[in-house]
Amino acid sequence: MSTTVLHGNGVVPGIGVGPVVRPMPRPELPQHEESLDAETGAERFSAAAALVADRLAARAEHASGAAADVLRATSSLARDRGLVELVRTRLTEGSGICASTAGAIEELSAMFAAAGGLMAERITDLEDIRDRVIAELTGQPEPGIPMPAVASVLCAGDLAPADTAGLDPAAIVAIATSLGGATSHTTIIARQLGIPCVVGTDGLDDVADGTAVLVDGSTGEVILDPDPDLARERQDAAAVAREAAATWRGPGATADGHAVEILANVQDGAGARKAAETHVQGVGLFRTELGFLERDVEPTVEEQAAVYREVFAAMGERKVVIRTLDAGSDKPVSFATIKDEPNPALGVRGMRLGLRDEGLMDRQLDAMALAAEESPGPVWVMAPMVAAEDEAEWFGAKVRKRGLTPGVMIEVPSAALHADRILRHVDFVSIGTNDLSQYAFAADRMAPSLARLTDPWQPALLELIQRVAQAGHDAGKPVGVCGEAAADPQLGCVLVGLGVTSLSAAATAAPLVGATLSGVTLRACQAAAQAALRAKGPAEAREGAAEHLG
Repeated sequence: MSTTVLHGNGVVPGIGVGPVVRPMPRPELPQHEESLDAETGAERFSAAAALVADRLAARAEHASGAAADVLRATSSLARDRGLVELVRTRLTEGSGICASTAGAIEELSAMFAAAGGLMAERITDLEDIRDRVIAELTGQPEPGIPMPAVASVLCAGDLAPADTAGLDPAAIVAIATSLGGATSHTTIIARQLGIPCVVGTDGLDDVADGTAVLVDGSTGEVILDPDPDLARERQDAAAVAREAAATWRGPGATADGHAVEILANVQDGAGARKAAETHVQGVGLFRTELGFLERDVEPTVEEQAAVYREVFAAMGERKVVIRTLDAGSDKPVSFATIKDEPNPALGVRGMRLGLRDEGLMDRQLDAMALAAEESPGPVWVMAPMVAAEDEAEWFGAKVRKRGLTPGVMIEVPSAALHADRILRHVDFVSIGTNDLSQYAFAADRMAPSLARLTDPWQPALLELIQRVAQAGHDAGKPVGVCGEAAADPQLGCVLVGLGVTSLSAAATAAPLVGATLSGVTLRACQAAAQAALRAKGPAEAREGAAEHLG
């Protein structure tokens, strides 16, 4: 019996088998709407949007990590005053309130698409806000994910963060989408929840609800009406991998004893406490944006230090690598970022905010130093979006002045090319593969048609990573990876083969990465890395590496 196999990009390893369920349909726009004056209509829209924003914010309070972050960001977007003005304009022109809402979101989405880069990622968020507001205005059911009676596979074109963040892994055993890429919100949240996930799946839209499917998050396959023996074989193999991850105790090392730090990405005290329950060796990326994004004024040094102390205390004597504010582009901060930049993804973001407002950087570093005084473990500090040697020198001096260990992120191709020069001024670097991929290939990481270019298995990206790792080796300084690539167990082995010394991933993904690495030798990792570098594209890179890793 022939079996239909759809192919996508496997982004969260694991196997899920069950009938297909899909999100609730979008609310219908009313065919006839009463006329409202602009002020009354704007008030009704604002009230509905505020209710939607409140619900998203409440869900954020019950989430953690990346899920909480994107829910808060979407909540803030629903409250955006610019959106109200776009609605008001359409009401003035005579459109009904729902038509005005849809038109305003369409216009704002076009602006985001034109900006490209990280701004384009927010279009799914905007469309989710549109649907929730229209449902509120018309009394229709709020869109979202159904609660299936049996373990099911969630299939969709794409998923809004508000939907993905609230998933129950016991009810939704796998996710498959026809859009999205390796760094999309769906991928990041699915990884945090430990739900097997395949994105960018060709032909998925034609699969009927209720169809039995098998999703393989390692191979990127979505198998329709799978043979029971095949399903059992894949599930057994996945169970072995889960058991290996569950029993992994660290520290990170290859089978022949080559040490590799296995670290976790966190963004708040709750996430750090969860990570501390695993056997990771510390935090490789502590995102500090959360304390800034929802503030109209800059948090004080003491307010910031209180947040940092939570994470330091949770990790005890384990190392914490804390990143300075990575705002701008899709993460605007009202008191710091430049409004209406022509191209925010290539604008004043990350450390460029500190270069523009040195006091902002100084106060955050002061808060880190204050919190570090009570930290039982080492605190390393790194800056995002460093592009040149003189920027690394400027930042390194500031961090050393406060008695902390300085480093920078390598996310811009110029920084990768001059990693040897940058390492003259800092004690470590950490590669952010998400942005490095996007900037290296001039490809929006959320564009479905370009997902192949932003695949972290792209040989050209791996060559940039190898160049940075070699610079670290020559300087005798550590080189980590904290992008989504570090959460892929097979790719993690390749990164080690390229010379990377630490891998930092979501706390749910880190144990499997560590367990996989412990089953292969350094020589096998190096052979897999060379095979991936020789490949013509990501699919061939995966296949070539697998021949050496098993």
